[in-house]
Amino acid sequence: MKMRLLILAAAAVLLLQVSAAGAVRTEPLLGGWHPIKNLSDPYVREIAEFAIKTRNDQAKTGLVLEKVAKGETQVVAGMNYRLVLEVKDGADPKSFEALVWDKPWEHSRRLSSFKAVQGKA
Repeated sequence: MKMRLLILAAAAVLLLQVSAAGAVRTEPLLGGWHPIKNLSDPYVREIAEFAIKTRNDQAKTGLVLEKVAKGETQVVAGMNYRLVLEVKDGADPKSFEALVWDKPWEHSRRLSSFKAVQGKA
């Protein structure tokens, strides 16, 4: 009798785990990328300007930010921002993807990558 109860209890727990695994998640997955809803947010603009300034300093270029065309965030030990930036390089419009790591409570920010993307975002 005890064995039957143990088997039934184990089956019930397994069924609950399988049911929970198939449930729709409503909260964001930690570590995943999530779209930025407001690309004109002043803080997003600050991150974009930081990326452009850092790139200009490193590569001795004169890129000017026109707009943030697309953006995503990722929670890490801080926050990653993956932004598609439309810029002017002289008279030429160009698009770049910038990855910026930001940890505002430590006043720390780093440009992790900056690469050209084909076409407009």
